[in-house]
Amino acid sequence: MHLRVRVRGYVVSPTVAMVGLSCLAGCGRPGSAPATFMPRPEWTLDHGAVVRADRCARTLALVFTGGDYGEGTPGILDALGDRGIRASFFVTGQYIRTPQHRPWLRRIVEQGHYLGPHSDAHLLYCDWQDRSQTLVTRGQFERDLRINMDALRTLGALRGPGPVYFIPPYEWFNEQQVRWAADMGVALFNFTPGTGSNRDWAPEGDRGFVPSETIVSDILAFEAREPDGLNGFLLLLHLGSQRADKMHPHIGPLLDELLARGYRFVRVDELLHGGESRRVNAD
Repeated sequence: MHLRVRVRGYVVSPTVAMVGLSCLAGCGRPGSAPATFMPRPEWTLDHGAVVRADRCARTLALVFTGGDYGEGTPGILDALGDRGIRASFFVTGQYIRTPQHRPWLRRIVEQGHYLGPHSDAHLLYCDWQDRSQTLVTRGQFERDLRINMDALRTLGALRGPGPVYFIPPYEWFNEQQVRWAADMGVALFNFTPGTGSNRDWAPEGDRGFVPSETIVSDILAFEAREPDGLNGFLLLLHLGSQRADKMHPHIGPLLDELLARGYRFVRVDELLHGGESRRVNAD
């Protein structure tokens, strides 16, 4: 029999339920002292990763991911800058290596947004049908993530104290990758489910395609319907896609409406502040 427990609505193993109290605090290799991340009791976890912060605070973090496509980046930065909002951007090695993206990456850093890793090669970590089946070795995982982080550091990112925040490729992972990341001083997190905001990647003709206006209306309907609204949300959108009906022109109006509803926007490291800790060197 496999014992399971419920953590904030998610059914997880006892090992995962204790990840913030044990594994993330002490799974590092002997002699190392990387910054560690210990989820707070009021946060929501899924497979060991934080997917929602404090539901009592009318605060949320906008999370943008980018890989092969990034055409929406300048428009998104304009919308954020016009409103004095800071967000969090997570990009792959392909995004970084694309020449036309380089000025946008500099703008992200210069405007005070969080710029973090989304993996170098956008690997699929675990099976789509059986999430417990890991498809990469620990060595592959660590090498790929280090390449991504090293490239970001050359752009002036990831230089502050505390853990590196990391949203995994495909937003798909299992407990094993959460532990591997923790041993590297990396806090693996994921977006908050429910609004369907992440559907903005799907192009016309894909069975997952939803018009951008519908995505916006679904986000706002969820906010109005749910008792906790978007409190503590990690709201995921994409920097680009193959779709003709782009999402980025709708970002400004969406921000205006959420600001009117009383929300405060912060970076991921600010939303998840308080989960940071330091492990004493074992030597």
